[in-house]
Amino acid sequence: MSDVAALPENRTAEIGQYWPAVVACFVTAIFGWGFGFSGISVYLAELQRLHGWSSGLIGSAITAYYLIGAVCLTRVHVALQWFGARRLLAAGTILLGLGATLFSRSQQPWEMFAAATLMAVGWAGCTSTAISTTLAMYFERQRGLAITLALNGASAAGFTVGPVLVVLSQDIGVGRAVPLAAFGLLAIVLPLIGFGLKEPTEAASAAPTSASPDLSAADLLRSWRLWSIALPFALALAAQVGLIVQLVSFLLPRLGPGGAATALALTSIAAVSGRLALAAVIDRLHQRRASAASFASQAGGLALMMLLPNQPAALYAGCAIFGLSVGNVITFPALIVQREFPATAFGLVIGLSAAAGQFAFSLMPVFLGMIRDLTGGYVAVLTVCIVLQLVASVIVLVGARSGNGLVR
Repeated sequence: MSDVAALPENRTAEIGQYWPAVVACFVTAIFGWGFGFSGISVYLAELQRLHGWSSGLIGSAITAYYLIGAVCLTRVHVALQWFGARRLLAAGTILLGLGATLFSRSQQPWEMFAAATLMAVGWAGCTSTAISTTLAMYFERQRGLAITLALNGASAAGFTVGPVLVVLSQDIGVGRAVPLAAFGLLAIVLPLIGFGLKEPTEAASAAPTSASPDLSAADLLRSWRLWSIALPFALALAAQVGLIVQLVSFLLPRLGPGGAATALALTSIAAVSGRLALAAVIDRLHQRRASAASFASQAGGLALMMLLPNQPAALYAGCAIFGLSVGNVITFPALIVQREFPATAFGLVIGLSAAAGQFAFSLMPVFLGMIRDLTGGYVAVLTVCIVLQLVASVIVLVGARSGNGLVR
C-alpha cells in the first residue's frame, strides 16, 4: 500500500528533521502551479494566435480542466492511501507535464479537451491537497510552518516557470517551449521527491490519509462544520483568482505597461513575504480569526484601489495589501481541519474543501468578465470581490462557534 507511513505517536519533531519532505513538496508546488496555473495564460494566448481559436473555446477547455480537477481532488486521500505520497506526487507531476505538453501542441479542439483531462488528474496529484496531506504525515506541532513553506512554491512558480514559458514561447514556439521546460524541471523534481519522502522502514504507524470509518463523504457534505471551512475559502479563492485575471486590464490604462508590471511584481513579492512572515507564528494563531483577518485585509486592499483608482500610490499600496494574503488562502484550511476534525478524516476533508474552492474559482473569471462587459467598468467587479471576501470573513468566524460532533 503506502510507501510513506505516518511518523510515531509523538510526531513533534523539529522541522529540520524532516526538511527533505518540505523541500520535495516545495519543488512539487513550483511544478504544479507553474504548469497547471501560471502557464495557463501562456497556453491560451499562444493557441489563440496559432490557430485563431476563440478565447471562449480555449477558455471552455480550461474551465473543464479545473472542474475535472475539482472532482479528482476529492479522491486524493484514497490515492495517497493506496500508492503513497512518493508515487502520487511523482505521477502527478509527470501527468501534468505530459498534459500541458499535449495541450500546448493541440492541433484540433478535441485534442485540447483530452489534454485538459490529463492535466486535471496530474494537477490533483501534485498541488495543495496532495501536498498538505503528505506533510500531515510528517508534522503535527509544526504542521502550519511546514505547509506554509512548501506552498510558497505556488508563489515562486509565478515568477519562475511563468516568465520562462513566456520567453521560450516567443523564441521557439509554445509547442516546443512547454515540453522543454516541463521535462527539464522534472529532472530536478523527481529525484527530490524520491529522496525527500521517507521509506516505510524509516517511519512508523498509520498515516492520516484515509477517512475515518465513521465519517463518509456524504456525512461530511451534510456537516455545517465542513461547510464553515469549505464555503468561506471557496468564496475568498474565487474573489482572489477572479481579481487576478482582471487585474492587468484594470491597471494598464491607469499605470501604463511599466506601472502595471511593477504592480504585479509587487503583488507577487507581497504574497511571498506574507507567507514567510506568517510561517513563523502560524501554528500559534487562532486559525479562524487569522483567516478572517486575511480575507478582510484583501477586501481592504481592493477597496483602496476602487476608491482611489487614479492615484498610482493607492493602486500600488492596494496591490501590496491584497498580495500579502494571496498565498495564505490555500494554507489555512489544512490548519483548521487539523484542529477541528479527527486525524483520520484529514485527507478527505481537505480534498472536499479544495474541490469546492476550485469549482468556485473556475467559474469566477467568466462571471466577473460578464459583469465588466455589462457595466463597462471595474467598480462592480471590485465590489463583488470585496463583498465575497467580507462574507467569507463572517462565515469562517461563525463556524468557530458551531459544533456538530465531528470535531475531536
